Amino acid sequence: MARVPSAKSQVHLSDGTLGVALLAVPVGLVLGAALAERLVDRVGSRVLCRICGVGSCAAVVTPGLAHTLPELMAGLFVIGVVGGTLDVAQNAQGVRVEAAYARPVMTSMHAFYSLGAILGSLAGAGLAWAGVALLPSLAAVGVVGALIDGTAGPWLLAGKPSPGAPEVNLSESSRVPSDKAATENSPDARRRVRRLVLALGVLGVCGVVGEGAAGDWSAVYLKDNLGTSAGFAALGFAAFSVTMTTGRGVGDRLIRRFGVVPVIRVCGLIATAGLALALATPAPAVAIVGFTAFGAGLSIVVPQVFAAGGRADPFRPGSGLARVVGLVYTGMAAGPAIIGLVANNIGLRLALLIPLALAAWIAVAAPVLRASETLSQDHRLAQATKADV
Repeated sequence: MARVPSAKSQVHLSDGTLGVALLAVPVGLVLGAALAERLVDRVGSRVLCRICGVGSCAAVVTPGLAHTLPELMAGLFVIGVVGGTLDVAQNAQGVRVEAAYARPVMTSMHAFYSLGAILGSLAGAGLAWAGVALLPSLAAVGVVGALIDGTAGPWLLAGKPSPGAPEVNLSESSRVPSDKAATENSPDARRRVRRLVLALGVLGVCGVVGEGAAGDWSAVYLKDNLGTSAGFAALGFAAFSVTMTTGRGVGDRLIRRFGVVPVIRVCGLIATAGLALALATPAPAVAIVGFTAFGAGLSIVVPQVFAAGGRADPFRPGSGLARVVGLVYTGMAAGPAIIGLVANNIGLRLALLIPLALAAWIAVAAPVLRASETLSQDHRLAQATKADV
C-alpha cells in the first residue's frame, strides 16, 4: 500500500480509476475468507498458513507487473484472495495457540500486524525515496517475506482444531448434562450460532470502520477542516498507529486481570471520547490527542472479535471464524466509501459521526464476547458428560 502512488503512475490511472482498482483487494479478501471457511476445518490451519503465507509473498509482486487497469485489478484481487484465506487460517492457528496457553494471547499476536504495517510503510517510503522501481521493491519484500514464512511454518501447530478447545477441568459436581450443548445439531442451536456470528461480525465492523476512518480521513480532516499543514496532518494517523500497536501489546495482560467484557467496554468508551474530542476541538494539537485516544480504544477490539469468532461455532471453529472475518471485511470495504459519500453531502466533520456512533456501540455490545465463551464451555461440558457416560 505504501507504493500505491508508483502503481498509479505505472498504469497511468486517475484518482477515480485508482479507487476502482483498489476495490479489488477487499472483494478478494471477502472471497478468500469464504474459501477458508470450506478449507480450514478440513485440512487444518497449519497447511493453509504455510501455503498462503508463501503465496501472499509471491502475489505481492503482481502489481509491479501490471501495465493496464485490468492487470492491476487482477493482481490486487489475487492478493486479496490469498490474504483473506491466510488471515482466517492464521487467526484459527492463533485460537489454537491461545487455547494451548490457556490464557489470552491473541491481542499480542495482532500487535505484530500493527507493527508490520508500520515497518512496511517505512520500508515502502524508504524504497520510494531511494528511487527503487515498483517491481524490484515488491520482489525484494516478497522474497524476504517468503523466507520468513518458510522458516516459521514448521513451528505451527499441526493437525485440525478439536471442537470447543481449550480443555477445562470439570469437578464431579459440575458434570451435568447441558441441554443447549447436547442438542448442538438442532435448528435452535444452529440459530444461536448464527446470531452470535452476526453479533460478533457487527462488533468487528465497528472496529474496522473506525480504523479505516482514521487511516483514510484523519489527515484530510486535520488539513482541510482544521487548517494544518500536510506534514502536521500526517501526525494524526501516526499517533493513532502508535497507540493501536501499544494497546495490542498490553491488551492481553489487561484482559487477564479485568476480563474481556469490562476491558472492551472501557475501550469503546475511550474510543468514543477520543474521536469526540478530535471532532469537537478547533485546536489541531488537541485533535491529535483525540486520535491518539481513538487508536488506544480500538486497539483490542478486532483481535478479541476474531478470537471469539474461533469459539462461536464449537463444532466448526474455522467456519465460525471465517464467517466473522468475512463480515468484518465487508464492513472494511464499505466503511470508508460510505464515509466519503456522506462527507461529500454534509461535510467530513459530520460524516465522522458514523465511526463515533460505532465506537459507542462497542461499549454497548461488549457482552457478546462473553456469549462465545459460554457457548464453547457448554460444548465442552457436554463432551465431558458424554465421555463419562
